[in-house]
Amino acid sequence: MLRLMPVGDSMTIGSAGEHTWRYRLWQHLCGTYGGPFTLVGPRETLYDQQAQAPVSYAYADPDFPRAHLAGWGEGWVHMAPLIGEAVRQTRADVLLVSLGLIDLGFYTNAEQTARNVASFVAEARAAKPRIRMVWLPVIPNVRAESEPGFAAQVTRFNELLAKAAADLDEPGSPVLLASPPPSYTTHTDTYDGTHPNAHGEHKIAAAFAEAMYQGWGLGGP
Repeated sequence: MLRLMPVGDSMTIGSAGEHTWRYRLWQHLCGTYGGPFTLVGPRETLYDQQAQAPVSYAYADPDFPRAHLAGWGEGWVHMAPLIGEAVRQTRADVLLVSLGLIDLGFYTNAEQTARNVASFVAEARAAKPRIRMVWLPVIPNVRAESEPGFAAQVTRFNELLAKAAADLDEPGSPVLLASPPPSYTTHTDTYDGTHPNAHGEHKIAAAFAEAMYQGWGLGGP
């Protein structure tokens, strides 16, 4: 049984009424991956925007493995201390990580965020030395479109993330850097400039699926 753990921020947890990219990836792998697999993680809920808390189970289609490690407003800085226990608890094989926007927006600069990436990797490998990871760079968002200084931090962090993926990649614990969805825009693929709509969910899922297929031959294109 291949155990995949989605790790992310508000774009990964999703909010009430959505499918989420986690669902779209699960759908894709159901049709392309030849063996048994599931999604794992210590959390299951969506974010409820009315309650301003992650308390909703109102998925557009709840019939899939809803487990994840994602949180509204959480970044590398929050997940690094949690990932070791989450991996031990779920016996995850692959971490599908989409983080960074929150860090750069509220907590850390690009260099500090990159140090938290290294800490995340160390904690995950301490829990499972042969853990595999796929990282998605920070994708287009409305703040980067309107604030040049923030856009520069995003660009710098994505450069550092690519370097970290190369430096920390190991034969027994590989790290793949997913390619940002090539046609992703805040106007067509989000509902508020940041959070993915149905189009965006498909594109984020495709970024992870393509990385795993091209890097490891897992699933299909």
